[in-house]
Amino acid sequence: MPLLDHLGVTVDDVPRAVAQFDPVLTALGLVRHDGDGSVSWYREGETELILMPAREAGTGPHVHGRVGWQHLAFAVDSREEVDRMHAVALAAGWTPVREPKLYPRFTERYYASFLEDDNGIRIEFMHNPPREQGAG
Repeated sequence: MPLLDHLGVTVDDVPRAVAQFDPVLTALGLVRHDGDGSVSWYREGETELILMPAREAGTGPHVHGRVGWQHLAFAVDSREEVDRMHAVALAAGWTPVREPKLYPRFTERYYASFLEDDNGIRIEFMHNPPREQGAG
């Protein structure tokens, strides 16, 4: 059972947000489910991500660094997968914040990219393989 059951994200324009999130989340292997005014994605046994409309129109976008959402990191299996997912997000209209690269300030193995959607929602694709056995 996942630690988090679901994550709800409020957006100004659900159809536009779906157009940006759907290619990314389906490329990660999640299945889309359309609800009454909201859309969700999940993979069996994992956390569900739900997009829902803002209660007050025009209250976005979220500003990174303010109280609230920071970013959502998706762990992938390789650096090549970080690159691929970054390209999928770009094609879906996400704006690059940081291109794929190594982040030695986290670990010497940490490779990631960061993007934002029209709502100011920031995501990260990251690969941080375990340290090899016997490595100092």
